[in-house]
Amino acid sequence: MENSVRCIVCETPGKFRKSTRAIADPGEGEVLVQIKSIGICGTDLHAYAGNQPFFQYPRVLGHELSGRVESVGAGVTSLLPEDQVLIMPYLHCGTCVACRSGKTNCCTSLQVLGVHADGGMCEKMVLPASILMPIPDLSYAEIAIVEPLSIGAHAVRRADLQKNDFVVVVGCGPIGLGIAKFAQLAGAQVIAIDMVEDRLAFARRELGIPYGIQGADEPLEEVKKITGGDLAAVVFDATGHPKALESGHQYMSHGGSYVLVGLYKGELALHHPSLHAKEASVLCSRNATLADFQRVVEVLRQGNFPSDKFITHRVTFDDMIDNFEGWLDPAQGVIKAMVDFN
Repeated sequence: MENSVRCIVCETPGKFRKSTRAIADPGEGEVLVQIKSIGICGTDLHAYAGNQPFFQYPRVLGHELSGRVESVGAGVTSLLPEDQVLIMPYLHCGTCVACRSGKTNCCTSLQVLGVHADGGMCEKMVLPASILMPIPDLSYAEIAIVEPLSIGAHAVRRADLQKNDFVVVVGCGPIGLGIAKFAQLAGAQVIAIDMVEDRLAFARRELGIPYGIQGADEPLEEVKKITGGDLAAVVFDATGHPKALESGHQYMSHGGSYVLVGLYKGELALHHPSLHAKEASVLCSRNATLADFQRVVEVLRQGNFPSDKFITHRVTFDDMIDNFEGWLDPAQGVIKAMVDFN
């Protein structure tokens, strides 16, 4: 039986419209989920602004999602109606070379909900049971921030940090703040760099990050002072800005690693002699795996991340369109905006 549910469609850059769509009962291996909270990501903001790489319109946005199971299809034994769940938004094939090696985050045919396929700005969704994780002991809003934090946890795991390593995180948006916190939890000494002083203040005040450098204040010299001239064992870029991506390796020590987490849609020019002299490892970090989601859930359960402070703006689904454009304004001080269904 098909029913109609409300959703919000990003029709073109700068334009949302309210709509409805038919939704069927869950089939074999599927679950009907009532969406409860939707975190607003930089991807959503960029899509609305018209500068998200590899994006097509119209699209229902939303990939930072929590929900409640309404019904389950045949063969689903891992979930029950009323379970509250995390939705891992990465639809992977399970058979390609990446999936076979456990790297489902970079599946050759990856579809990310809200990016390559319609996402969670919708009252209900029918989803594969395989991408749902029951989490009974966190709030819906906390569950919705697991995905962006998992991207940071994955980047840190990929970097293979050593205790007491100096680490530079360039960009203190939600992803960068997650990287900074998980690097700190791994024992690193974290230096945050951002152009916006309010974000650096948040990193110091709420995350306990000891070093914050304003991007206009000769950050290289400051990094040298902090590290005694050695520079950082690992540098993470969480900006996706071409100039930042091309210059971030300057903060990296000899023998260090440069981890590109932010995504830019064009070509980059990296100064090869500088990288070669340092025998640099240049890594990319994309999305997250089940292990990263599990790690973040445990950190939230232990109270080791200030989710209540991280979520700075909250509105209802009905009020989202009227508020969304304002979240693009740095003056609003948005760290993480959250959309809740009543």
